[in-house]
Amino acid sequence: MSRNAKINALLLFVVAALAVLPLALGLGDHKEEPFTGADSEAETAITEIRPDYEPWFSPLYEPPSGEIESALFALQAALGAGVLAYYFGLHRGRRQGELRALAQRDTTTSTTSTTSTTSTAAKTSTTARTSRSSEKTGNTGNTGNAARSHPSESASEASAPERT
Repeated sequence: MSRNAKINALLLFVVAALAVLPLALGLGDHKEEPFTGADSEAETAITEIRPDYEPWFSPLYEPPSGEIESALFALQAALGAGVLAYYFGLHRGRRQGELRALAQRDTTTSTTSTTSTTSTAAKTSTTARTSRSSEKTGNTGNTGNAARSHPSESASEASAPERT
């Protein structure tokens, strides 16, 4: 079992324990509504401490029943989870795209540098062969006419001075 699989299994166990333990231990049995939200519990505690307390704000929308309120809360949680999943997915995709682009660029760069290294080696080899062949023929190439180095031209044409 890989390390990531072990971590995922442990996280799944912790989430299941958080969901099951309150029910198994009987937490909230002494209350009329055992698993109500913290808002209603806070309101009850405040009115017990200070009965003349006036809230600063009132809700913009008061749902007609607790079921509708729960449904709206679930919808809000689902939308929030969707936005977070989109954000993390988008950034992961961008990161993967950047890594692919870098890998492709590195591959292209290494191919180009290999090609240029090969090309440079070929040019050096050609230059060395040309200089060896000129030494054998006695042609030093210092005629002032470097542009005439085509093989079809004769040696006398290459050594003749250029007329302008």
